[in-house]
Amino acid sequence: MQFLKIILIIVLGTYSTPMIILRILFIIGLWKMLQKSGVKSWWALIPCARNYMLAKCADKEEEGMVLAVTDLFDILASLSAILAIDRLFTGIFTLIASTLYIVAFIYSIRVYFGIIDMYGVQKRWIILWMIFDGIAAMIFGFKSDMNPRMKVPEMRSDSLSVFSGKKAAEMDQGLTINLEDRSVFDFFKKKYLLRDIHMYIRPGRMVLLLGGSGAGKTTFLNAVNGYEKAKAKMTLNGSDIYAEYKKMQYEVGFVPQQDLMRSKDTVFHTLMDTALLRLPLDLTHADLVGRVNEVMDIFGLTPLKNSLVEKLSGGQKKRLSIAMELLSNPSLFILDEPDSGLDGVMARALMQKLRETADQGKIVIVITHTPDRVIDLFDDVIVLAKDSHRTGRLAFYGTIEEARAFFGKERMEEIVMSVNRTEEGGEGKADEYIMKYVEVQHG
Repeated sequence: MQFLKIILIIVLGTYSTPMIILRILFIIGLWKMLQKSGVKSWWALIPCARNYMLAKCADKEEEGMVLAVTDLFDILASLSAILAIDRLFTGIFTLIASTLYIVAFIYSIRVYFGIIDMYGVQKRWIILWMIFDGIAAMIFGFKSDMNPRMKVPEMRSDSLSVFSGKKAAEMDQGLTINLEDRSVFDFFKKKYLLRDIHMYIRPGRMVLLLGGSGAGKTTFLNAVNGYEKAKAKMTLNGSDIYAEYKKMQYEVGFVPQQDLMRSKDTVFHTLMDTALLRLPLDLTHADLVGRVNEVMDIFGLTPLKNSLVEKLSGGQKKRLSIAMELLSNPSLFILDEPDSGLDGVMARALMQKLRETADQGKIVIVITHTPDRVIDLFDDVIVLAKDSHRTGRLAFYGTIEEARAFFGKERMEEIVMSVNRTEEGGEGKADEYIMKYVEVQHG
């Protein structure tokens, strides 16, 4: 008997006979509603997912995510009570579930009103949905003259769906990026973080990476360096970064926002430890010391070689982070906000060092939130923007002057504002520029 109760709670969320009948009616009705909305009907059978899918049919996906979580806690609270799990544990789950019940009630009403609006019926139907949602679902599902005005795949019909499909040619020198997509699974569906990004960057270029919050800049960098692989092919100087990752990870230097080093080590020991990890094993101790000294000279760290990391200023720590990556003499340098927390003078001095690095034939890609104070040091700019699907897309890649002409803006920060969404204080022209750039790529 207890086993049956457990199954009923997991599948239907209840073991009360009247509620079981209503839940079965709801599932049957939802099955037909999902069919009408162009969604796979078997989602109606999945606990936690069914209310999420109902919300999607109402174009209330965010509310559906909340309802999926509240359903999960409700099931866990019921199971813990039946299985007589530790009383404290059961009490915690019950308290959370009770609190979330209020949230679920509010969000359910939003979803029901969304369904009513989607089906174009009178608002008084909300009463039936709130009292007997199973009966309401049966009526909306089986009544032939009640149909949604839009199917789920059409609800973002204003979204950009054009892709360039034009891959960058792979070259023996430089960086070729052909990224089809970078995706994750989020609440029962595939969510695209990045799509359709193709470009070729020549050696010796210092490239600015622009984009508003959530445009996918860090995700893009992690895809390029292989930390978070995408459905893509990245080649550096003719070698596949993904296929030959063990070898290529030393050809790519990546400096994250946070400084990753031990505070009690000296500058010299920090660099020596890095050299031992990254440089060929057949190098002599003298060779390692020589390379460390060379890198310290390049970044002005020689006077600080015996200083503890914890005693360094923000700018000195950032130079040390970059020096650690330069030890292996990579062909590609990627830096995520290297000037964060630095004043204007220190930030420019750091960027000038990166310019010198690029002038040695290396590719340097930089994210910075204050690009205009150092824009003269950059050659090219990549602009990422969120399209109407909230997917990171390529809105532009080219020289600084070409970007100014393309966007009709003089300052880089103005370009970012032009592609930012209106609710983020921007002009909301992301789709326009993404489409424009696709047209440019196709001539």
